[in-house]
Amino acid sequence: MKTFNVPVIYRSPLISAIKQQRKQQDRMKKDFSPTLLDFGPLRILLARHFGFCYGVENAIEIAFRTVEENEGKRIFLLSEMIHNPQVNNDLLSRGVRFLMDTSGRQLIPWEDLRPDDIVIIPAFGTTLEIESRLQSLGIVPLQYNTTCPFVERVWNKAEQIGAKEYTVIVHGKPKHEETRATFSHSRSHTPTVVVKDMEQTHRLAAYILGEAPAENFYEEFKGQYSEGFDVNKHLQRVGVVNQTTMLASETQAIADYVKQSIQQKYGLAEDRISERFADTRDTLCYATNDNQTAVTGMLEAEADLAIVVGGYNSSNTSHLVELCEEKLPTYFISGEEKLLSRNELLHYDFHHHQELHSFQFLPEKEPVTLLLTSGASCPDAIVEGVIRKLLSFYGLEEKVEETAARFTN
Repeated sequence: MKTFNVPVIYRSPLISAIKQQRKQQDRMKKDFSPTLLDFGPLRILLARHFGFCYGVENAIEIAFRTVEENEGKRIFLLSEMIHNPQVNNDLLSRGVRFLMDTSGRQLIPWEDLRPDDIVIIPAFGTTLEIESRLQSLGIVPLQYNTTCPFVERVWNKAEQIGAKEYTVIVHGKPKHEETRATFSHSRSHTPTVVVKDMEQTHRLAAYILGEAPAENFYEEFKGQYSEGFDVNKHLQRVGVVNQTTMLASETQAIADYVKQSIQQKYGLAEDRISERFADTRDTLCYATNDNQTAVTGMLEAEADLAIVVGGYNSSNTSHLVELCEEKLPTYFISGEEKLLSRNELLHYDFHHHQELHSFQFLPEKEPVTLLLTSGASCPDAIVEGVIRKLLSFYGLEEKVEETAARFTN
């Protein structure tokens, strides 16, 4: 796989050594067991896969190269390039400005842009409407494009099944930048509706089966369906794609439920289901699959708690938190600065969108066994920082270099 020129400040000698050794030992990626870092009173089980993915490294390389090659020019990002505060703050410190926030609210008016300005498309991609707006301002919209190839793959899949007259159902968070972009691209080819979770899928299935009044659909799914959507016509042939960072098991359950509803509605045998249900297979990206599977493998080990590191508005990171929460006390932090002391930390409750201040998160016992992973937009350097901070609570900071050397030799 291609390697990228990512700023060294995001790299970690420790994490790089561990990942390289695991890769050499398991080139086919069949072993999803964690890596044990045994520091005596603290044992850290590090997930087999975590951190920067292909799409994130691609976006970072393009963005930083764009800044370096265009000194003196005004450079804008449509919105956060990825959902990591450190990376976005580094770009802001280099003079890059955001045109919108993550919800799509305008921060800088379109009218302020000039034809010689540079606008970078974030890794999530963007809508056709925004591309058109940039074009009307004399800005080539895709000249500085960091859209993840795996996001574009979803767009291509939606176009393919749309050409066969299937309606596209997008499993994603309706307000997320990626889902907004996928919805825009899909609806340009075929009727499209977004479902955010299994609960909404159950409601959509009620319309497929004719169990809910058709007229209620338009209010219940307001803002989540394409213009001209006919609930009586456009739910007869469907296919499911997803925001690439969703929970794999949830997407599969949603696709299975929709498929079952279609079979029930039209009395189709398994060998005829393709007449009305498109086999899109899984449109999650490889990194989302690997990271989630690695967490599942990590959770098979006995542990006292889990820490997940990443941006608080990162979708793929929040799903790793969800998986860990099913089994262990789990703390979602954005970096080492959230670990205030051995007995105190700040962590994010993404269910209620608030940061919590908790105490006694590390058990009063030895050894403490802790599971550790991070999201696909989190630099490895931040994960190393978290490890160093945890070790400082035990007076073991010097063990980091020793451990890195052990994995290098």
